[in-house]
This record gives sequence, C-alpha cells and structure tokens, in this order.
Amino acid sequence: MSASHDAPALADLQTTAEGIRVIFGGAWRITAKRPDWTKSAAKLKPARVDFDLEQIEYWDTSLVLFIAAASNWCRVHGVFCNVKALPESLREMVLHFEDKTAVPIPADRPTDFFATVGRASIEFWDRAMQYARFVGECVLSFAYLARNPTKFRWRDTLAEMQRAGAMALPITGLIAFLVGVILAYSGAVILRQFGGDIWVADLVGVTMTREMAAMMTAIVLAGRTGASFAAEIGNMRANEEVDALTTLGIRPIDFLVIPRIVALGLMMPLLALYANALGVVGGMAIAWGLLDIPPPAFWVEMLSIVDASDLMTGMIKATTFGAIIGMAGCLRGLQAERSAAGVGEATTSAVVTAILLIIVSDAIFAVLFNILGW
Repeated sequence: MSASHDAPALADLQTTAEGIRVIFGGAWRITAKRPDWTKSAAKLKPARVDFDLEQIEYWDTSLVLFIAAASNWCRVHGVFCNVKALPESLREMVLHFEDKTAVPIPADRPTDFFATVGRASIEFWDRAMQYARFVGECVLSFAYLARNPTKFRWRDTLAEMQRAGAMALPITGLIAFLVGVILAYSGAVILRQFGGDIWVADLVGVTMTREMAAMMTAIVLAGRTGASFAAEIGNMRANEEVDALTTLGIRPIDFLVIPRIVALGLMMPLLALYANALGVVGGMAIAWGLLDIPPPAFWVEMLSIVDASDLMTGMIKATTFGAIIGMAGCLRGLQAERSAAGVGEATTSAVVTAILLIIVSDAIFAVLFNILGW
C-alpha cells in the first residue's frame, strides 16, 4: 500500500482485568502523526499495559518511539509494561530507545503525624546547626582579625557604617518620634482618669530607653539593612563572586561578613540613643499639648525615674540586635540559590529570621535583667 493511501496510525485502549491493552492499527510511519494516549492512560490508572500488534498494517521507527515512550511512562508511574510479548526485533529496538534514567514517581502516602513532627524536628535541628556553625566561623574570624588588625577591612566597615547609620537617621527618627507620641497619648488617656498626668513622662522615658528605642530601631534596620546585606551577598553568590574570593584564598567571612556585623554592632547603639531622644520629644509634645505639662516638668519627672541602668539596658540590647541583623542578613545571602528567585527568597528570609531572633533575644534579656535586678 502506498504512503498516500495508508490508514492513519491508531492506538486504542481496551480495559482488561489486569490493566489496559493498547491495540495498534493502521500504518505507523515516521512521517505521519502519532496518537497520544498518555492522558487517557493516566485517567485509567492501570496496573499493567499490554500491546496488541495483530491489526497493524505497517510500522517503522514511529512505532518503536511510541512503545519506548509508553514504556518510559509506565516506569515513571510504577506500571508494569509487558514488552516481552513484542516481536524480538521490535523489542530490541524498544529497549534501545528506553530512557534508563527515568525515575519512578513515589506513591502518595497518607500523612503521618509522628513522621511530620519528626521531619520538622530534623529540619529545625539542621537549621540550628547551620546557625551555630556560622556563629562559630564568625567568632573564629573575629579572633583572627584581632590578632591581625591590618587585614581588617576598615574602609568597607566605614562605608557600611555610613549606609546603616547616617542614611537610616530619617526613617529611624520618624518612627521613634511616632512611637513616643503613641506611648504618651495611650498613657495619657488612662492616667488622666486617675489624676496621674505627670506619670506620662515616666512611662515614655522608661519604655523608650529600656525597650522601644532598641526594638523599633532593630526592626527598621532588619527590613532596611539586613535585607540589603542578603540581596548584595546573594547577588554576588549568583554571579559566582563569592566562589572567586574563595579561589583567590580570601575567606568570604572575613571579606563580606565581619565588616557588616561590626558596622551594625557599632551603629545600632548610636541609632538607639537617637531614637531615645526623638521618642522623648514625641512624648513631650503630646504631654504639653494634651495634658498641659511643660517640657521642663516632663524632663525633671522623667529623670527622677530613668537612670543609667535603664539606658545601659537599651544599649546592650541595641548592640546585640545589630549583631543579629548583620549575621542573619549575611547568612541568608551566603545560603541564597544562584538565581534571581533565590536572591529574592534570601532577602525575605533574612528579614524574617532577623525579626524572629530579635524578639527571642529580647525575651531572654527581659528574664535575665529581671534576675540581675536591672
């Protein structure tokens, strides 16, 4: 029969007790279109696939490729494919075209509560070990640079201090001022009912110096500076610049991480002091405008309660928060995948990790300072 008068290639599916039987018909030529049966087979979910070639009129490589693709599909989906019943010549060609690297899809298993908890625990432990290793590497790098101060990158540190400190003054000052306003206004509404208007100064002073100045500054820098650290280092990793540093014998921790951690550790206390001042000014403005408490009276009352230990508590927290933000941003940047999506995920993860660790460390400080009587 000539190619122009060939019947079209057919592959009908017949359901059997064991699975499905593929019944071939027509002429299978490489120049003609082959039928697609995978969607129908996937709906039937067979356990076994057999082939029937009795009605076929002509075949060439087209049939071989079809059966090889069917065999690969069966292997991937865990279905038995009976190629042994094929003619020997056809079977040998099919085995030649089969994809030996096809990996079976694992069968869906019901979710087990204990297995889920176990996997989550293992994943949590792995992440904790990653943090511990990174902190250990930073400590060793600090010790090395302390013995060799000439190898410390002072210029990079000063540049990061300017970015993290001076350039963050506007947003930090605005947020601190508004926090002071909120504290004073919220306190005034309650304290006015008990005739304790002047205590608004105590509320604003203690809350800002011990807690809110360091906390709000840390959250601002986590979203601003920590995210930029992760994006910069993640982009360097995507461009293989980090690998280039390692090839040149330069430790990425010394070159990229330590200057950023030092910069944030030094600038966070200064920014917290600045936030203290702006927060007190905001509270003072509300006390003067809402409660008719003049600024000198507000200042004297606040100083009668706030002492050096309150200020020192905030500075200790601020320094710790700065180091946490720097390490979280750099760690996520070094762990970023080598793609634009990976850099974006690293940036998001850096902010979330930094804020989480800030809250946890603040809770630890609260308990510790209470035990110490500060």
